[in-house]
Amino acid sequence: MQTSAQAIDNLLRRKAAEFVPLHDSPWGDTLRKWTGQGMPKDANGNAVDPIDHFGFDMAHCGGWFDWMPRRGVSEIVEETGEWKIVRNGAGAMLKWWKEKSGTPEHIGFHMTTREIWEREYRPLLTTFDRARLGDLPGVAAGLARRRSQGKWCYYGNQFIWENLRASLGDENMFIALATEPAWIHDFSRVYTDLYKACFKIILEEAGKPDGVWIYEDLGYRDRLFVNPRILEELIFPYYREMVDFFHGYDLPVILHSCGYQEPMLPLAVQAGFDAVNPMEVKAGNDIFKYAERYGDRLAFVGGLDARILESKDRPRIRKGITDLITGMRERGARFVYGSDHSLSTEIDYQDFLYSLSVYRELRAELPV
Repeated sequence: MQTSAQAIDNLLRRKAAEFVPLHDSPWGDTLRKWTGQGMPKDANGNAVDPIDHFGFDMAHCGGWFDWMPRRGVSEIVEETGEWKIVRNGAGAMLKWWKEKSGTPEHIGFHMTTREIWEREYRPLLTTFDRARLGDLPGVAAGLARRRSQGKWCYYGNQFIWENLRASLGDENMFIALATEPAWIHDFSRVYTDLYKACFKIILEEAGKPDGVWIYEDLGYRDRLFVNPRILEELIFPYYREMVDFFHGYDLPVILHSCGYQEPMLPLAVQAGFDAVNPMEVKAGNDIFKYAERYGDRLAFVGGLDARILESKDRPRIRKGITDLITGMRERGARFVYGSDHSLSTEIDYQDFLYSLSVYRELRAELPV
């Protein structure tokens, strides 16, 4: 039997695997809820490692670094028992829940013009600062541990789209995309150069993983955030460059994008991505359609409607998992089983364990 690493590597390199691998992502507050429902705790009273506990086949091992122009800046502007407003190193103020998962609320932004970008922030990114990289020996140790378990080990980071949102805010970003493409190109150029410089050191000093994830939420319900022509002109050329960089190290690359994906998939193929995640059903995605159209060029990670797991309806859970896995197999899709977003607090621990038992029954019965 193949290891996790071997099976997923095959899928991402357009080969067959001996089983359907497993990957998912519980929210932090979901894990806290589950410890009250029977999930074991570690010595510190937190949930045990979900990768080990649930037997996930993919393991994140590093790749995050401080991409902010002003490295290490996290200024609390206002705080209550439930939330805090933090000014980041790009001058943006974001409101974060303390005990809830989710994206932050946009409060205010300083990087509102190209002049401010060029005067205050760009120079901080074009002079390389090795301290951005953090604990590389720790990354190397984590990679070695997961590799010894046979996991498919990956580095991951957000990139241009999420950096734009966290620096300019949505309103300023959308205006700039439409009216100042030269600014967007310059922002993207600077960050692409920074990421290549950082990852070169990480890969050469901490070690090569089995692949890389890039996290960029490009869509919402039934639509992308912008016309795909804008993405094609201003964003995806830099994705292509980053994918080529990782391919130069023989590393497959997975693109994560929540929300609707269909108009983006041809761009993902052109940019050379090896797989996409997570095909969120409630946003309008049809993973079977995507498998039929792009399955010869893309592998798929995820795709199970998380609302099925939230339903607490065991027959519905069994049917949903069975339909997904058999449907992907019938289409000859290269596929890693998992939810179509992440595991929310609406899912009970015992129901998730039940879902895994169904998955493992099908995995044993229906090899790829």
